[in-house]
Amino acid sequence: MAPIPSAPLRILHAVRAPVGGIFRHILDLANGQIERGHQVGILADSTTGGERATAALAELAPRLALGVHRIAIRREPHPADVLVWPQFAALIRRIKPDVLHGHGAKAGVFIRTKSRRAGMIRVYTPHGGSLHYGTDTLRGKVYAALERALMNRTDLFLFESAFARSTYQRMIGTPNSLVRCVFNGVTAAEFDPLALAADATDIVYVGEFRYIKGADILVEAIARLRASGRSVTLTLAGDGEETGALRALCERHDLGAAVRFIGHVQARHGFSQGRLLVVPSRGDSMPYVVIEAAAAGVPMLGANVGGIPEIFGPFTDGLVLSNDPQALADAIAAVLDAPERASERAKQLRERVFSQFSQDAMVEGVLTGYREAFANH
Repeated sequence: MAPIPSAPLRILHAVRAPVGGIFRHILDLANGQIERGHQVGILADSTTGGERATAALAELAPRLALGVHRIAIRREPHPADVLVWPQFAALIRRIKPDVLHGHGAKAGVFIRTKSRRAGMIRVYTPHGGSLHYGTDTLRGKVYAALERALMNRTDLFLFESAFARSTYQRMIGTPNSLVRCVFNGVTAAEFDPLALAADATDIVYVGEFRYIKGADILVEAIARLRASGRSVTLTLAGDGEETGALRALCERHDLGAAVRFIGHVQARHGFSQGRLLVVPSRGDSMPYVVIEAAAAGVPMLGANVGGIPEIFGPFTDGLVLSNDPQALADAIAAVLDAPERASERAKQLRERVFSQFSQDAMVEGVLTGYREAFANH
């Protein structure tokens, strides 16, 4: 058994795309670990994330004792990966981390194909990743086979939701190594009161424009509500690969000024742009936007998928059938008809998140997992 390091840990977080909730998770985790005296570094793809990722990493860089490292990493398996691997391996040899923590499927492959050395643990947090692909598809079968091959080259699995853990075990198998579930968490400042914008629309969406996030489902629901005679308005706060398709969908339904696109904004600013937040995901593990909105006391409807029900807990009346525009339209209409119920639910959900989804609890939970993995190594 390798000894548990008594000195501050040298921790390298690896991720392919420094965007969205997965990137927020890494930044929060890195900050919390640094505050507790550990030495931290971040490895991320150099071709995604844009100016926002560059700025966020530049801001954190002075505190990262192990540095910021950018390598061009493709999203899908690609022959170019054989050129990435030597760069990754050389970086590991140079900085000698005690903890190699991979986030997402692609980074998870890289950190677990690295040979184990004495005194180092390999940690994997899928964040959904390959688990979003059904095993009845060719791509899903390939990814599941890769996950299965690497499963027992992992010292610690850290899942951010019970849903992600059970999905992994159902699709891939039950690991022989340590498995822990640690909820994502938010900071104390995110519980501050939120002022509604003077020009707030009825509904707001905050997040990436990706198929799995379901913004198109929300647009379809708004179109149905307006067709039924309700003059509902929507703000779409975000950007991503589906931006053009969403704009085209709005034009096809002749929504005009009823829908406004405001681009990527900070989450709390986005929340202030509408009286009801809708999270229409087709799939999700433990989305930060739901936790952040709950902390801010924002009235909200969320799709009944992934780890979202774990955040809502007993407040199941705020959950909506996924991938069903009519069910979503009906749920929105019910809130518009009785907004006081959604407001009361928001107050109760805020209290739940305050007690169970803090950043401190997340950081301590992850560090506890590391310590247990070293004890088992």
